[in-house]
Amino acid sequence: MSLRDYEVFELGDVPLQSGLTLRNAQLAYKTFGRLDTERRNVIIYPTSYGAQHSDTEWLIRRGRALDPERYFIVIPNMFGNGLSSSPSNTGPPHDRGRFPAVTVADNVRMQRRLLSERLGIDRIALVYGWSMGGQQAYHWAALFPDMVERMAVVCGSARTAPHNQVFLEGIKYALMADPAWRDGYFAEPPVRGLRAMGRIYAGWALSQAFYREELWRGIGFSSLEDFLIAGWEANYLRRDADNLLAMIWTWQHADISANELYGGDRAKALGAITADALIMPSTTDLYFTVADSEREVAHMRRAELRPIPSIWGHRAGNPTQNPEDDDFIDRAVKELLGR
Repeated sequence: MSLRDYEVFELGDVPLQSGLTLRNAQLAYKTFGRLDTERRNVIIYPTSYGAQHSDTEWLIRRGRALDPERYFIVIPNMFGNGLSSSPSNTGPPHDRGRFPAVTVADNVRMQRRLLSERLGIDRIALVYGWSMGGQQAYHWAALFPDMVERMAVVCGSARTAPHNQVFLEGIKYALMADPAWRDGYFAEPPVRGLRAMGRIYAGWALSQAFYREELWRGIGFSSLEDFLIAGWEANYLRRDADNLLAMIWTWQHADISANELYGGDRAKALGAITADALIMPSTTDLYFTVADSEREVAHMRRAELRPIPSIWGHRAGNPTQNPEDDDFIDRAVKELLGR
């Protein structure tokens, strides 16, 4: 058995926005670097959909924006991702399909407890997030404006847009069409459903131009079919399907105004953000669009909209195999941290 490379914060019984209680809740997290003497060099880097910290920690590199020699970086794992409390690791009666619905606000409020109760942190230099991580960054800045100095949202949003909802409905129902879906949960791994989900996702996560230019050839795939099987089916076959559905629910209900502070008034929630904000949609993202980001930035006090000029679609925001977009994002975030 391998030793885990992360820590767990025991939260106890957590009342959720849904009205249910997540009992014996656990928040898995990993830290990099050291706190400075004033505890002001903190970067929060939440995980994205389906990801665990091991999938995203590649971005933490010496000499780059998320430099562990300069900053104390915390990656909190989102509820539902298999490390923090999730359908796959929670016992009855809240296991699998009975796992309580967890909002982005629930996630961020528990991350706030981690910082204050476990790590003794009350000021954040930057909240950085891609995709659902960007949604968490928005929530951090709206729920705790006095705590967050800067925020960088890469291919994310303050609210899940209607077209984004349609995309999520498609991959959700492809997964649930598998015969393994019974009585609200998966009785066994839904192999056909996971393969279908991967193929549908491949058409949304990357742009038309990405496929027209056959950029998959430059990242290790011998054909389009090879890319779909080894690049997309394989990615989802390693996931737990009940966890994936739980995180889709969280994603679909993301809205920084859906709480007692803002009562559904998104303009008010966005206007309450005092952080120096960098909003970076991809110009070819099909479901976190530049147009949606423009509408949100219009209500923010100190926000810069800087689209990523890329044909990598949504994946421009997580450029593990794309040095050009990686450098573009890194330069912008360094500039933000230097203000």
